Amino acid sequence: MGLSGRVIVTRQIRNLALIGFMGAGKSSVGRFVADRLRFTFLDTDGWIERRSGKTVSALFAQDGEPAFREWESKAVAELATLERIVISTGGGLPVNEANLASLKTHALVVYLWASPELLWERVRHAHHRPLLQDPDPRAKIRSLLAAREPFYRQADAVVSTERHSVAEVARQVVTQFRTRQPTP
Repeated sequence: MGLSGRVIVTRQIRNLALIGFMGAGKSSVGRFVADRLRFTFLDTDGWIERRSGKTVSALFAQDGEPAFREWESKAVAELATLERIVISTGGGLPVNEANLASLKTHALVVYLWASPELLWERVRHAHHRPLLQDPDPRAKIRSLLAAREPFYRQADAVVSTERHSVAEVARQVVTQFRTRQPTP
């Protein structure tokens, strides 16, 4: 116990999790970071597709968003048992507070930030994004981003992807991870 009588919990940061909105660069940065750290890269959407046997779009269309979010929670629970992985999460995954709390028990959580305008530019041709199947996808991005921002801001670090190459962002993320590792 600490001096205040509270139990002190030491996090065992053995993984790195990237959170943020679709188009922020989680997958591309995550692959680069995994390579630099010699970790395994894991995308939660890919994990869900392999386990469910359906694409994310098909899950949304056939089973609905709540079923997809349940698959996300299953993925997060399994990831807590792994080591030396870089996790690229789905954009809505950290909105479930239990998912975010679980990630924070074993991973440094980094929020990759980008403006709504840049996010739109990056995803406007991605027709496989179920949440953008909206009459006004730009407004949908702004609305979802505003709702998710309080959860994203609970990350351990925030790294902007605006006007930075994937390599530059990845270097910043790796630096954040390395500075939080205990010295031997």
